[in-house]
Order: sequence, then C-alpha cells, then structure tokens
Amino acid sequence: MITLAITPLRRLLHLPDLIRFRRMFGLFAFFYGCLHFLTYLWLDKFFALGEIVKDVWKRPFITAGFLGFVLMLPLAVTSTAGWIRRLGGRRWNLLHRLIYVSVVAGVIHYWWLVKSDIRLPALYGALAGLELGYRAIVKLKRSKTRPVAHVGQGA
Repeated sequence: MITLAITPLRRLLHLPDLIRFRRMFGLFAFFYGCLHFLTYLWLDKFFALGEIVKDVWKRPFITAGFLGFVLMLPLAVTSTAGWIRRLGGRRWNLLHRLIYVSVVAGVIHYWWLVKSDIRLPALYGALAGLELGYRAIVKLKRSKTRPVAHVGQGA
C-alpha cells in the first residue's frame, strides 16, 4: 500500500523526491511477503509440498495470497537499473503494472482470511481502491488531453 501511495503523494504534495523511496518500499514489501510465505511453508506446513498444493487448491484465501506473492517475484527481480535498461522503459513499466493485481490479491487474501472483524481488511481495500482510482482518473485525464491521431494522415 505504501509503494502504491508514493506516486499520488508526490504529485498531490508536490514532493517529486519521494520517488527515490518507491523501489525501497517495493522491495521491502517483497521481503515481507517472503517472510510471510516462509512462515506459512515452515511453521504451518513443515515444507510438506503435497499439503501446500492441497491447501492452495482448497482454501481460496491461500490461493489469493499465493497469487499476490508470485506476481511480486518478477517485480523484485527486475527492480534493478540493469533490468530496467534490458527491458526498456516501456516493457519494464508494463511488467511492473503487475503490482496492481498483486495488491488486489493481497487485499482479497487478507479479507478472506479474517473470520469476523473485517474493519482492517476493509480499510486496506478502501486505500487500494483510492490509490488505483487515482491512477485511473489521471490516466483518463491524460488520454483526453492528448491529440487524437487520425487514420490515413501521416508524415
């Protein structure tokens, strides 16, 4: 949630230097996801692969959490300057949009995990909705201000 908040905060508060922290927060989120997943593998399932596969299949909140974690893997791997250069800015940006799906999967994972008091998962869901909604509004505004290229007119 913090990683997604960087872009709106830097634009709304006119603090462009916040961008320096986005990668660090993203890698920290991945590190936390690794620890969370390791806790599940080790302390819940004792590394029993068959049990883990059954659990991912049987319990939807585990499936959602696993999806969110798996989607973070390519983001963490390609977060270095070398990968950004190799992939090119456009492909790297396209790949890193997986964070949106990962965040939604994380919120769903948490929401389905909680049995009775859903206030905290609902708060995270609302924050994710605000962050994703902000991006959608900015994208719509940008698309309306760009000139439309007409088919058949070229240089």
